[in-house]
Amino acid sequence: MPLLAASVACAPALAQDAKAGRIKASSQCAVCHGQDGIAQLPTAANLAGQQEMYLVKAMQDFRSGARSNEMMTVVAKALSDADIANLAAWYSSIKVTVQPPQ
Repeated sequence: MPLLAASVACAPALAQDAKAGRIKASSQCAVCHGQDGIAQLPTAANLAGQQEMYLVKAMQDFRSGARSNEMMTVVAKALSDADIANLAAWYSSIKVTVQPPQ
């Protein structure tokens, strides 16, 4: 039973909406993280293709203060649980391709 409880606690929110996340991202996140999740600033993370659960945890940690970054701490404070779920759904849905060096 503890394993089941742990997996449920780690599951992403069921109400995530990637379309709503895209809209939110374009108005609040794109300046730093890019319209397509590829960072525009050298100090910002690339979010495209990241794991949804990782993104949820990171944003929750910025919001709670468990993780600190001057800009993200301020931005995350204003995010609701639904905003976080939607943003994570959007960024995780972006497909990323990798090309090894030749």
